[in-house]
Amino acid sequence: MHLSALPPRRRILLAAAVAAATALATSGPTAAAPLTAGTTDSPDRQQQYAAAAAEYGVPQSVLLGVSYLESRWDTHTGQPSTSGGYGPMHLTDAEQVASTPSSAHVDENEDPRGDESRPLTVDLSAAAAPSGDALPQASLQTMDAAADLTGESKETLRTDAAANIRGGAALLASYQKELGGPVGAGSDPAAWYGAVARYSGADTEDAAAAFADEVYDQLSQGASRTTDDGQRVTLAATAVTPDESGLHKLGLRRAERPDGIECPVRLACEWIPAPYGEYTIPETNIVDYGNYDIGNRPAQQKIEYIIIHDTEGYFGPSVRLVQDVTYLGWHYTLRSVDGYVAQHIKAKDVGWQAGNWYVNAKSIGIEHEGFAGHGTWYTEAMYRTSAKLVRHLALRFQIPLDRQHILGHDNVPGTTAGTVAGMHWDPGPYWDWSHYFDLMKAPFQSTGTPHTGLVTIDPDFASNKPAFYACNQQPPGVPKPVPPAEPCPLRGSSSVILRTGPSLDAPLVNDKGLRPNGTPNTMHIKDHGARASAGQTYALADIQGDWTAIWYLGQKAWFYNPASAPTAKWAQGFVVTPKPGKTTIPVYGRAYPERAAYPSTIPYQGISPLQYTFPAGQRYALGGTLPGEYYRAVSFDGSAPGDRTVVRGENRYVQIQFGHRVMYANLDDVQILPASVGSPS
Repeated sequence: MHLSALPPRRRILLAAAVAAATALATSGPTAAAPLTAGTTDSPDRQQQYAAAAAEYGVPQSVLLGVSYLESRWDTHTGQPSTSGGYGPMHLTDAEQVASTPSSAHVDENEDPRGDESRPLTVDLSAAAAPSGDALPQASLQTMDAAADLTGESKETLRTDAAANIRGGAALLASYQKELGGPVGAGSDPAAWYGAVARYSGADTEDAAAAFADEVYDQLSQGASRTTDDGQRVTLAATAVTPDESGLHKLGLRRAERPDGIECPVRLACEWIPAPYGEYTIPETNIVDYGNYDIGNRPAQQKIEYIIIHDTEGYFGPSVRLVQDVTYLGWHYTLRSVDGYVAQHIKAKDVGWQAGNWYVNAKSIGIEHEGFAGHGTWYTEAMYRTSAKLVRHLALRFQIPLDRQHILGHDNVPGTTAGTVAGMHWDPGPYWDWSHYFDLMKAPFQSTGTPHTGLVTIDPDFASNKPAFYACNQQPPGVPKPVPPAEPCPLRGSSSVILRTGPSLDAPLVNDKGLRPNGTPNTMHIKDHGARASAGQTYALADIQGDWTAIWYLGQKAWFYNPASAPTAKWAQGFVVTPKPGKTTIPVYGRAYPERAAYPSTIPYQGISPLQYTFPAGQRYALGGTLPGEYYRAVSFDGSAPGDRTVVRGENRYVQIQFGHRVMYANLDDVQILPASVGSPS
């Protein structure tokens, strides 16, 4: 459609949108113009859905349901998802992001096992080889089809919410026509199941069906929320029994789902195993093995944690990496565009994923296609799939659904003082922890008052927009030298910022593990040392007006928490403090047994304190008590002395929320008290 064919008002607005996109364009996906409210005669988002549904003959409920599962109706300020999807309808334009290669998610000289007795340094050149993606190109490039069907430019479809919704409606209608189904705004929503399944972009029948099932479940539940750009949208609850016959007309492949795969029944899940095998290291003739360790969990050792990662790369290359015997392994990978799940390692076995052997031995690792600070966003389809998977695993292995046990990779502590600075920071400040736990049916709730002594961080994700910088430095494959750091696009975040005093002018607090010279941490996107994240619970240290202080890394840390727009909830529970007579106690990154617990066949693993101290007078939220344990696994066939056994001793530990990461203290060094006892409020 040419500009001259549009009404004058739409011509002006469309031209402005295109001009803005052109003016703001740079070489990366973070350069997209902010998504405008729309160029239809009405800026009201609800009316834009109604107009697009009427124009292309799609039931409005179906259009709203599909959009909700793609984006929850958000615009994401014109930024793409990891799948290259834009706007409320997640129209994919993978050409904008696909040139970015995988980063391997491993840093130089990093040991992803986190075990000095059997260190593993990954050859990063192996991670540079895999490329491409597993999905058909058409699934990752729906923007082209939407442009052809609507006459809108791709720039407009990316940057204009109303045009984006029209593009999604046009695509749905075209899929429905190809399947021979009825078209019309008044047609039966039940007859659109096949078109909805195709809209997912999935390449397997079960993944397409899982996406469509979620849409129809949402239709029955309804929804109402305010979008990230302030638009109120409502989907009225309607009971629909979908006609699933259209699904089989799509000609999609059947995924490999053998007996014993560890996924919920309705989840689209495929077995793509990580190899367990020996190999010879080139030029050394040293025989090694990869990429996980055989275990017998939970019979031999309780699974305490589920670790949430992002891949720092795209789905296809990441899955090919986990299939490389010389690389490393994790249990699951989730795809952004449709929420599809690939399982690689059984829960009984130990993946090399968290960089801390104590945590690895007691956790399941889940990788999500995405980037912690790339400017892209995590899709609703992936959030929902992940939430179902985590809830299933947590119930099966009796893992509490809380932020003391469902950890981000950025919450896993360094094993020793020397490894703290190199630990990962994914899934980053843009992972929506509050929404994620809502989906797991374990919402963050206020359980206390200002007098109960604990606070659970929980800012409003959409309106909480910290001013981070250097997102432009994050895309993997950026040539050296690193480009100058630029402000990140302002977007919703789970993180609150911690300062040394109750003022926006006060410096950020210091994390001596990241900045040993004592200087304040920064707002660099990677620099998490002055942040607390949604769902994390801390001991209350002070309250002054609109500011709340918590104990954090041995100091008081203040965050803005006004009663008119609170960023935390009051909580109750238990705190840990040094026993009377102790001026300070050490904290640890792993909970290992004492020397006397080790048999002569297994070398003693030193109990090494971190660089932080826990002074008398401070209190930290209790996350549970744990036995001192060390899982011995250093040989391929289990033939090494003591291999595949768990060493347990008399030592017991408490897990505490000590900073952004959890840490451990020896139970003998502390007393456990109700948080209300001695609360400063």
